[in-house]
Amino acid sequence: MTFEQSLSYLLSLGHETLTIKLGLANTETLLAAFGNPHERFPSVQIAGTNGKGSTAVMLDAICRAAGIRAGLFTSPHLISITERISINGEQISRDEFARLTSEVKTAAEELLKQRRLETLPTFFEHLTAVALLAFCEAKVDVAILETGLGGRLDSTTAAGAEIVAITPIAMDHEEYLGDTLAKIAAEKAAIIRPEVTAVVAWQPAEALEVILEQCQRSRIEPRLIPDLSTIFSLSSHGLGDLNSRILPQATEDGRICIALQTSHRRFETVCLGLRGRHQVTNAAVAVSLVAALRERGFEISSDAVKCGIESATHPGRLEFWQGPPSILFDGAHNPAAARVLREYLDEFVTKPITMVFSAMQDKALSKLASTLFSAADSLILTELDNPRGASLESLKHAVPRNIDSARVQSARSVDEVMLLAERVASPTGLICVTGSLYLEGAVQKVLRHQSGTSPHY
Repeated sequence: MTFEQSLSYLLSLGHETLTIKLGLANTETLLAAFGNPHERFPSVQIAGTNGKGSTAVMLDAICRAAGIRAGLFTSPHLISITERISINGEQISRDEFARLTSEVKTAAEELLKQRRLETLPTFFEHLTAVALLAFCEAKVDVAILETGLGGRLDSTTAAGAEIVAITPIAMDHEEYLGDTLAKIAAEKAAIIRPEVTAVVAWQPAEALEVILEQCQRSRIEPRLIPDLSTIFSLSSHGLGDLNSRILPQATEDGRICIALQTSHRRFETVCLGLRGRHQVTNAAVAVSLVAALRERGFEISSDAVKCGIESATHPGRLEFWQGPPSILFDGAHNPAAARVLREYLDEFVTKPITMVFSAMQDKALSKLASTLFSAADSLILTELDNPRGASLESLKHAVPRNIDSARVQSARSVDEVMLLAERVASPTGLICVTGSLYLEGAVQKVLRHQSGTSPHY
């Protein structure tokens, strides 16, 4: 298959969330047909509602700085599906992706013919198999796997990671994971099994109770990360010092500067590569995962930890593109993520904001709108070319009544919305594209086509 044919095949399996089929049997059977490639290398699995991707890219950057050959599997992608699989910092090539997808497709069809599978694996199950095969062939030293949805029945869990982490849990994907924090936490906590090392970020009490119960059942002692977003300072305290109530300093664009204490060395000033105060907790989880890798024989210096945390990038998460006008991309697709973006805008953005917003129909539209829209001087709503996308009518209905209707406009397409945004925004202002990673990807694709570059910084 060509790359285009492989992509067409995967898309023919249905949208990755609309056709979701939670369970490990398909993935386990598929991997067994390839000789269980995931058993050739150790894995780190990261679950959670928010922060799991950021934690994964930080850990990946640290490993690369330490000379460790890491495979990274994340989701979703913004523009190209090859973004989801990288080895040693390089995305899988289109040719390699097509070759491996063809092999997985052939194996899946044969297993179906032999009745060892009841149905073809899903889009995400195929991708998980492709990623693990790619990592095996590349002889990675470690795989870093971002859980797709939940944890208990997510296909990444079939890799049997020896080290797991749970980042902050919040309400999202309730139709699949449950309608309470406790139910959602139970799905994610299921990646904690006997004999694993488990790192657990600060959680709301309802979620933490469930996670600790799972740890107790598995007879392991979790490594708990306290709420660090407001409790550690620039120079007088380090990660996890509960006596500090001083907000850490930050650069003008919102990169938080912290004191970092590793097991071997203390750094008084480390500026996180990823923007936002919430990244402090994600950095702490990544540092704790480094300690777990060291215990398994990986050599990771303190300098590598510092370098990785400072150099990590994560497209679409508080990502700036130069202007004029400047553009800020942030997914903010659930209420907790929206609060993080709003706090960032309130603290670090003084320019007038033109907000471009769209979201999926199954998201908490009114909560997203009430948190974000009042930060905008101008608001432009648009529809996504996606079967899950919210209609313009739904988006307009979500606009709070206290928002002046004169500040709200709409556009039927991404091409149209960016032309409108550029007309509305001041050259010295900021366009904030938010509400959905799918929106961000569509906008970035349009802008790259127009300019031929990706002017981020």
